[in-house]
Amino acid sequence: MQLNSQSFATHQPIPARCAFGQPGTDGPFAFGGNRSPHLAWGDVPEGTRSFALTCIDVDVPGRGDDVNKSGRVVPADLPRVEFAHWLMIDIDAGVRELAEGACGSGIVARGKQHPPGPAGSRHGINDYTHWFADDVDMAGDYYGYDGPCPPWNDSIVHHYGFHVYALKLARLDLPARFNLADLRRAIAGHVLAQAVCVGTYSMRAAD
Repeated sequence: MQLNSQSFATHQPIPARCAFGQPGTDGPFAFGGNRSPHLAWGDVPEGTRSFALTCIDVDVPGRGDDVNKSGRVVPADLPRVEFAHWLMIDIDAGVRELAEGACGSGIVARGKQHPPGPAGSRHGINDYTHWFADDVDMAGDYYGYDGPCPPWNDSIVHHYGFHVYALKLARLDLPARFNLADLRRAIAGHVLAQAVCVGTYSMRAAD
């Protein structure tokens, strides 16, 4: 399989219109356009009955001591963890492309509850659900796509892997509210092929 995007080139910056956060004009942060990026895939194996899609940032600081704090920098050698930005399952086997903005646009406080997508598809909760859990204005279940928003004082550029999985199953046995760990368990042993497209993002400059 192969996967590409017209919204960004492989291993190149994701545009701010597809990000949750961007550098501000009067400070280090402003909200971005948060549009889901264009994605297209091909060379699908025979027997594919559905697709699953994930977007994962693999460069999230493992500790938040320095995150978004003036006069401090998140060190490059800090252990890094994953952060799920987008989970979508039960994508019909005939689908080969998602237009930019087709699966979400803009930021919804407390999370989008019914984000758009291909007919029959389902979105899981992304990790903004946990990030905003203690924020009285933003706490909620964040379904669907919510884009990049790395710490504005991080010393490294973050990498976002968009993965499409061709599956033997037409529908995954998952509840309405599922997360990345649930998705990975559900697709284990059912993946015929997969493809990945990686974009980058940094809040240190308007990428």
